[in-house]
Amino acid sequence: MQIDVRPVARLRGPNPLDVPAVLGPLFEALGVTSVDLTRLKVVCDWIQYRSNFAEPVRCRPVLADRPARDDSEHAGTDPGAEPRDAPAPAVSSLELALDLRRCADLDLATSVKQALTEHSEPGGPGRTYLEPWGPASKSCIWRFNTLYWQALASWEQVTGREYEQALPGGRSDARNADTARELIGELLAVWDSLEARSALPDQLYVVELGVGNGSQAKTWLDTFVQLDRIHGRDYYRRLHYLMGDYSGHVLERAWQQVAHHGEHVSALVLDASRPQRTLGFLKDKAFCVYISNMYDNLPTDEIASIGGRPYLVEARAYLRDDDAARIARKLRIPKARLVTIVDRLLRLGPELLAETAPDQFPDAGKAVSLWRDVWAALYLQERYAPLDGLDAYQVAPTLTGEILRPLLENAGDVRMHVSNGALSSFTQTLPLLHPFGRLICHDLFMTSPVAYHAGFYGPGKYDGSILNWVNGPLLKLAGNRRGFDVAITPFSGRPDANVRTLVAQVRD
Repeated sequence: MQIDVRPVARLRGPNPLDVPAVLGPLFEALGVTSVDLTRLKVVCDWIQYRSNFAEPVRCRPVLADRPARDDSEHAGTDPGAEPRDAPAPAVSSLELALDLRRCADLDLATSVKQALTEHSEPGGPGRTYLEPWGPASKSCIWRFNTLYWQALASWEQVTGREYEQALPGGRSDARNADTARELIGELLAVWDSLEARSALPDQLYVVELGVGNGSQAKTWLDTFVQLDRIHGRDYYRRLHYLMGDYSGHVLERAWQQVAHHGEHVSALVLDASRPQRTLGFLKDKAFCVYISNMYDNLPTDEIASIGGRPYLVEARAYLRDDDAARIARKLRIPKARLVTIVDRLLRLGPELLAETAPDQFPDAGKAVSLWRDVWAALYLQERYAPLDGLDAYQVAPTLTGEILRPLLENAGDVRMHVSNGALSSFTQTLPLLHPFGRLICHDLFMTSPVAYHAGFYGPGKYDGSILNWVNGPLLKLAGNRRGFDVAITPFSGRPDANVRTLVAQVRD
């Protein structure tokens, strides 16, 4: 048996974790179970997000073979159903995961026994599944995330607060005037250099992706006007500032902040994972692409190396049966219908759901209440499915899993984010840059694969959306292979913050 204690930073200091207090009940429980201890690994995490998708104690089987799939068997069936007569996959070993942050509030021995019992019983008793097994990036939790941004106005109306109030401190670390002033100064220097050689285009494009409430755009543009007047080159006359976001509601709010800049600003709804579909006309034209806290909200798989073999983390979302029964009672429907109702919510959104089922949802607010109840009670079950080979795993539209090899080979047994959505967005944004342009991104970046050994980095729940730290070394690899220098440094506005700054520019 192996025991892996990951939150090493919490083992020392004024209030260190009492790991022996956890191990005692753990061994007590394992001593009376039939689990093969030679094939058991215990992983102790500290899940810092108060809202998350993890039970305090859960089992993650390591499958011996990749399970066969036949998507046609799911057609017309309950969204949470498994293929008919699907054999239980063989398990080569078992991972028992503990959240040290919540263990102190549990009868841990009983919880461990219960988790091991549920693992050994097919079907997972006591759970209502919303989907079959699949890669984590394809889980319905990301449909909930998309719904949050598409129907944000309805969510905010019911909750009575804007989404940025859910962030730590009620704001983003990356949005302040000093950061804008520094960036604009560097940009003006580049433009002066090109102007001196008669190489500066007449149209000067700056792009912001993930615009938030528009405060960053307003700060940047207002500061630009001030500095440009002092500079005396009248670059503002030639400036085009493009705001892109996948939420029309967010863009509308942002536009109100910058409306006084008139024709210098355009707002575009886009798929953040595939920006070229909307911004392809900017190829080789953007002098700056500014991104803040967007990559951490894009779909991601997780991959693991176990005993030198690559595994994909598969997941399926579920509700505890008691939560499902409680939510069904509020709707006055049989619990068996709840999965279908949730699927309709994700397909239609709260307003259309209310229109199509007025008896159950007299207004959109009632549909949002269902949405919030399900979201709060949502959990993920996980397992490790072996990959036939990294080259057979499609990480992004133009990248296979081979790009992961140097990260996995040098980190031992490790589990890490693939950051599929961020990687797709990043690689599609780089071609938009002018040869003297830069991509600047403030986000929660991991800086080393080894860091995954020492902590939990998502997924966490933020209000109605999802947060995952971003695999910075993977983005650096992808950028380097495309001829870009990519650096990740502490955020200058607050060097001790978790937010870091990624800068990518064409290699000299």
